[in-house]
Amino acid sequence: MNTATLNNTSSMGTQAPGFFARTEAWLDARGRAAWITAMVGGYIVFWPVGLALTAYMVINNKFSGTGSRKSCRRGSHSVHMNRATGNAAFDAYKDETLRRLEEEQTNFEEFLERLREAKDKAEFDQFMDERGGAAKSADDNANAAQ
Repeated sequence: MNTATLNNTSSMGTQAPGFFARTEAWLDARGRAAWITAMVGGYIVFWPVGLALTAYMVINNKFSGTGSRKSCRRGSHSVHMNRATGNAAFDAYKDETLRRLEEEQTNFEEFLERLREAKDKAEFDQFMDERGGAAKSADDNANAAQ
């Protein structure tokens, strides 16, 4: 084997994805049921494998499915927020209500930010007052000792 062939086979860019990456892609393609089946199978075969799969699924949010749709859970039914109902008046009301709620959420988040800034400023001012008082008393003690 010459050095050019050796360099091509050892470079990381030309290798196929590893076993774990291929397995993860395969399970992702089959959905949440495949992940849960793998986790249960891991517990049956050897419990640390099942525990590791459970931890991996929790950390990487594999329990949530696709996670790309906005949905509101009501009992066992899922109500999708983006889907039109066919009733123009209700759709207009829903859009206006959602817009108003988003505006209220933005206003509330801005209020919380101003509240945090005011609290930080008050704490900083208190710190500076205490620091200034301690420095002044130290100067007074130094002057009295002379």
